[in-house]
Amino acid sequence: MPPFPGTGAAFVPFTSPSRGLSRRRERESFAAFVTDRYAEEMATTAGHVAATVAEREPSAMAIGRAVDGPLLFLDAEVREGRPFEYKRGFALAVMERAVAAFGVPGPNAKVVFTEHAGEDMMGIDRVGGDWEEE
Repeated sequence: MPPFPGTGAAFVPFTSPSRGLSRRRERESFAAFVTDRYAEEMATTAGHVAATVAEREPSAMAIGRAVDGPLLFLDAEVREGRPFEYKRGFALAVMERAVAAFGVPGPNAKVVFTEHAGEDMMGIDRVGGDWEEE
């Protein structure tokens, strides 16, 4: 399959304690927000984004320097080459939404980006290409 230069892709799993994201509509709304913000901040389309919201019991998570309250950990798998400003904009938008919508204290919202070569990001019908700013 030919690569798709200029496109973006991400797999974004989230974990948080069950407090705050317990209802289906809240999870769906948060996943939609993550998808939309990723597309906007990373200069791509929503068709290149996969988002998963996974709730965890508080005992299943730990974040250094956390304070009392819910936790949110964003693990973003992204195509290599995205500028720092794009990643920071996306991370801040998601963390700010979690703080406002779910009462996650600021110190309890963390983000890590893992970058992959385009060819490492695959669908059944295609293999990704390198990211290129348009």
